[in-house]
Amino acid sequence: MDAAEFRRHGHELIDWIADYQENAERYPVLARVEPGDVRRRLPSAPPERGEPMEAILKDFHEIVMPGVTHWNHPRFFAYFPANNSGPSVLGELLSAGLGVNAMLWQTCPAATELEEVVMDWLRQLLGLPAEFRGVIQDTASTATLCALLCARERATGHAVNRDGFAAGADGGALRVYVSDQGHSSIEKGAKIAGFGAANVVRVASDAEYAMDPADLARRVAADREAGLRPCAVVATVGTTSSTAMDPLAAVGAIAGEHGLWLHVDAALAGSAAVLPEMRHLLDGVEAADSLVFNPHKWLFTNFDCSAFFTRRPDELVRTLTILPEYLKTDHDDDVSNFRDWGIQLGRRFRALKLWFVLRSFGAEGLRERLREHLALARDFGSWVDADPDFELLAPVAVNTVCFRWRPGDEADGEGLDALNKRLLDTVNAGGLIYLTHTRLAGRFTLRLSVGQTQTRRRHVEEAWACLRDAAASLRAGS
Repeated sequence: MDAAEFRRHGHELIDWIADYQENAERYPVLARVEPGDVRRRLPSAPPERGEPMEAILKDFHEIVMPGVTHWNHPRFFAYFPANNSGPSVLGELLSAGLGVNAMLWQTCPAATELEEVVMDWLRQLLGLPAEFRGVIQDTASTATLCALLCARERATGHAVNRDGFAAGADGGALRVYVSDQGHSSIEKGAKIAGFGAANVVRVASDAEYAMDPADLARRVAADREAGLRPCAVVATVGTTSSTAMDPLAAVGAIAGEHGLWLHVDAALAGSAAVLPEMRHLLDGVEAADSLVFNPHKWLFTNFDCSAFFTRRPDELVRTLTILPEYLKTDHDDDVSNFRDWGIQLGRRFRALKLWFVLRSFGAEGLRERLREHLALARDFGSWVDADPDFELLAPVAVNTVCFRWRPGDEADGEGLDALNKRLLDTVNAGGLIYLTHTRLAGRFTLRLSVGQTQTRRRHVEEAWACLRDAAASLRAGS
């Protein structure tokens, strides 16, 4: 492809993306294909000769697009936000065009130093203590793994990195604590880091699904008594199921008393802390050793871009540094080489899109949009609470509403769960909105998460009308 052809198709695709972002709601939110539909329309072998871009784009529109679930649809209320914005897409385009590998300062000084600057901007926006240093990871799962590796090495005097896990296991198994509402990535990270799933201790949660500090203290004490070694605790600010808030100050006090590495998983809800009135979400964070939140979830930056902060950067670097001769440079003592701050050696220029977003929106622009999303979630929660046929199943802490349909005197149990599953399937099949579910206290729970860049009040009102209409239809047909 020469420059002229690239320019022509590039303009065409920018126009298409702009139209898509402006009019995404014309699509059904959830892809309407069956398993194998896309694969069957694609050749089973690669082409021997290059094909014209016109043919490739034609197949994109006719084959790929029908199989796309539209995460940036204004009525996408499933899982969690994974939004983008015009500035982030343009920043990603420039990053792809430059094609740098930002593994070392020397391989792209601008990428390293811009990342240092924008991460400190985020630190200031969140109100994190000045000693926290930030680095961009791909996802919160990777950031949590980095935190667990640091915890492991601190607890074993870096013996595991040096001699293997058996050498660091003297004195009993290392234990990791997380609430029963903690994210699955914590157990996965513990397995990868060698702790073993059996050493991930699930701490009880309270009536609002937040970690119970008293149960944490009991479990840590019991493990010490049994000859095990408490090593790390992961507190969650905004659990995946219900956005419950673990009490950071109380958990931090226990972590400090027992020498545990405290990692804070604020992957979704951390974005809300850029609002002064929501900064309380991070009360007690000064006791944390590390924290992660994802701009690619709720800060209008396209996937992937996860912000990992630690007040112990020396521990992070010592844990992850590998220095073969071919990576040594004359500047190593004076700069940050971010290949030592994460799992990957090669690193994309992610800071560019984040810089575009922060400069384009500005702090007030971000706050304005986040406030709107929070207000919409509270409004939806109030509509549920006021309707005798629906009920809230958890507090609306930030942008996620957990609820269910409970018509009349329908008894709790499997029948009510099945009824709500039918309601969920009905609204999702209609294509207007997309919701997902969880289980809270064993109950099948519908979730509506507000956070897409283009979501406005009318889209949330349409979701509520869709749910009520579907419930009325199911009741009439029963």
